[in-house]
Amino acid sequence: MGQSLKKLAPGEEKKIKEIESIAEDVYKEHLENLTADTPKYSVFYRAICETVEKINVRFGNTQFRIPSAKEVEDIYHKYHNSKKDQPVTNEEFKKILKEIMEKSPGFTGFGGAKDTLIYVFGVPITTWFIKQQLIPRSISDDYFIPGVTSATVLLLAKLNKL
Repeated sequence: MGQSLKKLAPGEEKKIKEIESIAEDVYKEHLENLTADTPKYSVFYRAICETVEKINVRFGNTQFRIPSAKEVEDIYHKYHNSKKDQPVTNEEFKKILKEIMEKSPGFTGFGGAKDTLIYVFGVPITTWFIKQQLIPRSISDDYFIPGVTSATVLLLAKLNKL
């Protein structure tokens, strides 16, 4: 599962480990202790929704959409069809979650991207206007604007907003 999640978080093993940890916790909470008389698919679907929700909360701005219930059910039966009276195993859960994330119809929650654009463009423009009013000739605009933009991007990166 970790190797396939690289496309969700390119180059960041820490995020991959956190996603795996979230999946493991949700599996233990919802699916580990199922009995033969427990409805399997409804519990499974709830576990998938909760996993995606926790990933969205943990990583902030970017949020994954869950495919339609029919698509999730098809993926569920693809990996768990032969064992209808058995609960989903941890490995099956990870494989199903991986495929659901790959088939995700996209992202939602672009409010974070909007905020980032406001910071990257708004802060340098605002500081430039303030500089022009207070000390217009102290620092050349050729150095001031890129410097403030770089500092803003650095701050956003440190705050995990990028």
